[in-house]
Amino acid sequence: MSSAQPGILSPVPKVARHLMFTHVPDSDPVEPLKRLQAVADGDTMVVGLGASLLAQLGCEIKGMQDMPALSGAAVEIPSTPASLWIWLRGDDRGELLMQSRDLRQRLAGAFELREAVDCFMYRDSRDLSGYIDGTENPEGDKAEQAALVSSNIEGLDQSSFVSVQQWIHNLNHFHSLPQAEQDNIIGRHLSDNEEFDEAPESAHVKRAAQESFSPEAFILRRSMPWNDATQEGLVFLCFGKSFDAFQDILKRMVGLEDGITDGLFRFTQPITGMFFWCPPMADGKLNLSVLKI
Repeated sequence: MSSAQPGILSPVPKVARHLMFTHVPDSDPVEPLKRLQAVADGDTMVVGLGASLLAQLGCEIKGMQDMPALSGAAVEIPSTPASLWIWLRGDDRGELLMQSRDLRQRLAGAFELREAVDCFMYRDSRDLSGYIDGTENPEGDKAEQAALVSSNIEGLDQSSFVSVQQWIHNLNHFHSLPQAEQDNIIGRHLSDNEEFDEAPESAHVKRAAQESFSPEAFILRRSMPWNDATQEGLVFLCFGKSFDAFQDILKRMVGLEDGITDGLFRFTQPITGMFFWCPPMADGKLNLSVLKI
């Protein structure tokens, strides 16, 4: 039985909220983290810790780092580190708001809320472009192998590394394109979600084909659409046993591997980029033993 935070392996919820916190300089984060530990079930509330917070706590986890910024031809991938990430999951947006208020009180004094992004499921888990998201996700044992750390160290085994990016879509531009051109950007037909061999090398499914990397770059995606009063897009969320697979895919998308830029950048662009480490569970609570908590 997995001791990972169960929300990592669960299907995406109807609604979600991403909370990004910054550690207050010179404050002690231990007691607020204990208060968080008391309510975080790992299912409706998935928690990740940033590199700066782990360093503050004197904890070194192999492979943990801030997301690096990347630059390609007319493409910029930003790095916007945060200290703490909490992914609230449910089916009632009001309940997520109440949870957010409670968390801010529990973390007050040591953490300040930097950003909150509300997400939702669109139709049958589609991106706002209309295409189904996460078609190539691994399932079952393969999902666990891709998403979870295997270690003989208590507190590291069944943990996970998560990558979080907020992307802004230009849907007016995308929907102004002929259907065939939209399909070429994605590499699938909107009508049946099937890949097609004639898609250009810039098609997203070819840029991000997980089995085409060496070693294979399998990750577990849990992305969801977001919107506010004037903009919309996708919060890209993926879990891995390390950050290696995600970084390999992203470098190819940007064109750093062969000079070919992913067609997605014709209508969407990331505005944030963060890495976090998600501890496992023990006795129904976050296992923070590697932090001496």
